[in-house]
This record gives sequence, structure tokens and C-alpha cells, in this order.
Amino acid sequence: MKEIIVHQVNIAHYRLLELTLLADQAKPFYDWIEKTARQITGSHLTLNELLLTCTKEQLKSIVMACYTQTTQQKPFLFDGVGRAYPHKKACFYFFAWMIRDAPQQRLAPLISRMQKLVRLEKIVIETDSLIELIFEYRTNVKSFEWQAVREVVIDRLEGSRRSISGNKIEADVRIGLGIALQWYYAVHGNYGQFKEIQIADKQIKVGNHTIDVSANLILENKQSKQIFIPVKTRETEGGGHSHLFTRDIMNAITDIQSANCFIVAVIIAENWSVHELETIKNQIDLVLYFNMNPNVFTGFDQASQIQFNQLIEKILQGQAS
Repeated sequence: MKEIIVHQVNIAHYRLLELTLLADQAKPFYDWIEKTARQITGSHLTLNELLLTCTKEQLKSIVMACYTQTTQQKPFLFDGVGRAYPHKKACFYFFAWMIRDAPQQRLAPLISRMQKLVRLEKIVIETDSLIELIFEYRTNVKSFEWQAVREVVIDRLEGSRRSISGNKIEADVRIGLGIALQWYYAVHGNYGQFKEIQIADKQIKVGNHTIDVSANLILENKQSKQIFIPVKTRETEGGGHSHLFTRDIMNAITDIQSANCFIVAVIIAENWSVHELETIKNQIDLVLYFNMNPNVFTGFDQASQIQFNQLIEKILQGQAS
């Protein structure tokens, strides 16, 4: 990430860059809601225009259609560390973000109280609440355009990130995976040959090895393939260390590799041996190497993200071996 030096002091706002990248991955979700709203109403109007002018019954039809969408090729909505929300929760959060602050902390307890007072399913209570809030406050909000919503999403994701503890580098890599998948969805409106994508929200175990970031890709015949992304970081510089760490990576790759998996290694370390990198590259699908101390890593740069996007595209289209 670029430094911004003013009077010999770096004032770069790295967190803002990370959050804007993550917020932009909510755009396919916004576009999907707009497409759904147009299908329900038979209108060519934008989502902004529809939410500002449609009747309460139309609002209900739009929100319920989003909640109950049966197709499995739906866009993701991510939290502040790149974990995908379950679909119904994603719908609740996204509509709530547009019309009310802190849905989990403030609105969810009110919905729980309603559940104790009336015998209705949670989905009915949630959607009824969202519809009433949008209908009542839309003249105050005045805009549901993407640029206005994007600012709200950035704010909500920052709050989400503050409340979640965990491995920051793992989160940054998971965000990179989410960006690649959402980029493909934004272009194609699907996930290629796969009917569903499941991104693990934490590390997984494969045999005796821990995989930091992973995704399960499910085909129409219910068979699946996996993307495994082991992350290797070292604060010490290369030299002999890189040989030992390369050997560790290669041992793990040998153990987890199968015909149904794709492996991307992310290495964040200073001065890793070029020869050792080539050894790894010859064995797996992609190596993303960042020649830096892991303490200053703030996510994939543009060139690395494009490389990753291109590999994901090949995988989803069945062109990667």
C-alpha cells in the first residue's frame, strides 16, 4: 500500500482502503436486489426509485422475494473480516443498513421481543419490520442510490471489523478470495459451472494440516471441488529460513493435494529465495508472494488481485486443471 508522507510522517489511511475494497464487494448484492425488485414489479425503474415510490405491498413482495430466493447462485455479502453472511442474514443486514443503524445491536433485540409477544416466524417479523422502516423513513433518507448506500456499508463494516477478533492476515486473504468471486459474479451473474460456493469463515483441518482460507465449490451433480489457500508468514528474512519454510509448504501441499482441489499459496516474508519460490510454483496453481514484513501487510495489491481473479475465473469456468 502506498505511503502518504507529510513532513516526514506517514499519514496513509490503510484501513479506509481495506474497507472501501470490501464495501465494493457489496455492489453485486445491491445489483441483485435491484434485479429482483424489477422482476417483482415489472418495472424498469432503479432500486432507488422503486424503494422511494412503491406501495407497502410491493415493498413486501420485494423484500420477501430476496429472502426466499431459491437459486443457489446468489452474490455474497461479507462482514468486516471477509466472512460471508448466510443469505437470510445478509438480506436482513443489507436492508437494515439502508434504513437503520446497528441492526444486530439495536434492531435484532426488538425482533426477539416481538417473537415472545406474537407467534410468528422470525422471517415474517424481520421482513415486516424492514418494510415498515423503509416505508416510514424513506422520505427522510431521500436516497437509496448505490453511492449513498456504499458510504453506509463502509461505516457498518468498520464497526463489524472492530467487534471481531482474529487473525488479520487470514482476514485480508479471505477478503481477496471474496473479491475474486464477487468480481466473477458481477461480470457473469453466476459462478460458472458451480451451483453454489461456500467460503469457510475460519481455518479448517485437512489431515494433519491447517488451511487458513478455503472455499467449497459445489457442482450440479453435488460433487465438489475445493480451493485451499495456506498462508505462510515470516518476520525473519530469507536465506536458509526460506528453504526450511519452503520444505514445510511442500510437505503440506503433498499431503493435501488431490484431483478435486486447487491450491494457492500466499507467502508474506522478506527476501524469500527466488529458487524456492519457483519450486513451489511448479507444484501448485498459484503463488502470491509479498516481499515485506507481515506486520505491514494490508491485503492484496492490484496486480496480485488481478492474478487471483484470473485463476478464479479459470476455475469457475472449468479451464483450470
